[in-house]
Amino acid sequence: MPPLKDVLAAHTRDAAAELVETLDQAQDSSGRKPRLRCLACGHRCPIPEGAHGVCKVRFVEDGRLRVPWGYVGGVQCDPVEKKPFFHAYPGALAYSFGMLGCDLHCSYCQNWVTSQALRDPQAVSPLQRATPEALVSDALAQGARLIVSTYNEPLITAEWAVEVFQQARAAGLSTGFVSNGNGTREVLAYIRPHIDLYKVDLKSFDDRHYRELGGRLHPILDTIGWLHDAGVWVEIVTLLIPGFNDSDEELHGLTRFLAGVSPDIPWHVTAFHPDYKMTDVASTTAAMLLRASRIGHAAGLRFVYAGNLPGRVGDLEHTNCPGCGTRVISRYGYSIQEYSLTADGACPTCTRPLPGRWDKSFAGQRTAFPKRAALRVL
Repeated sequence: MPPLKDVLAAHTRDAAAELVETLDQAQDSSGRKPRLRCLACGHRCPIPEGAHGVCKVRFVEDGRLRVPWGYVGGVQCDPVEKKPFFHAYPGALAYSFGMLGCDLHCSYCQNWVTSQALRDPQAVSPLQRATPEALVSDALAQGARLIVSTYNEPLITAEWAVEVFQQARAAGLSTGFVSNGNGTREVLAYIRPHIDLYKVDLKSFDDRHYRELGGRLHPILDTIGWLHDAGVWVEIVTLLIPGFNDSDEELHGLTRFLAGVSPDIPWHVTAFHPDYKMTDVASTTAAMLLRASRIGHAAGLRFVYAGNLPGRVGDLEHTNCPGCGTRVISRYGYSIQEYSLTADGACPTCTRPLPGRWDKSFAGQRTAFPKRAALRVL
């Protein structure tokens, strides 16, 4: 069995021209090839010949930036609420695919078997060869409403996602990223024509904490602002970790920032449980989520949700009209219990439009539980 890095290297193609730049010219006397800068994530890695970027899956070979292509590391059909998107096609099925690698190294990652491949020898995920046509065909056969790049960091596999999304859009599917948001203006402009929805994990509002995870805060904040200004539907998730990102100072700063971008951005504050390398921190309680949600509401956010503890967070799983208070969507976990938005996405009581991406009518819950997709190995 060849090493994983060799297997992945065989599933690559040249980077999109928009996502690479030459930093210096080769020196004739030494025969040295120029360094290339990768623009797929906020690290903006300068990569010399024969080396990889921080993500471990984008590398320079023969003077060209090579990027992941032609495989998936996981495929699953999820309720769209699991992403989580609460203001985009409630009850719909999100056909979800991912590759391998990440530009961060969060010690509590729940998808570490795919995201930390090539960084952690214990991270092993079998690959399936795939084509965009096969993924979209399977998504349609499963009855999906949208197709989402997730499970690893999709920005570092942007070229593959764009190819899949072009096919998906042509077939009538919506498209989305579930991402850490560590983007660049270049990669966001590259994906923008092909993407409808974008969930950003805003992991902290302290740059020191972000550096512990292998990143920086400001590229994530820039991504959120850019996406909103560009008309992409954005929802934000913060996994609330006791002792890490749950201080009053951080939560006030984070929620004020989001409200400053738009008070209509949904903010999901979700419960942590010990995982991967962070097993010595207690799980988040419902009381902690309720406290954080109060801070979010006080900052001016109109749509604050609490996740991962269904039935224990009051009305924070539901969507209420910010005008008259009418409950327009009731949920329990990933399951839609009631839906009363009008065909144009407005409150049935006061006719106030609710921000989001809504279908003309509620087609029912496709599934309230994740299920394995039917993609065949090619």
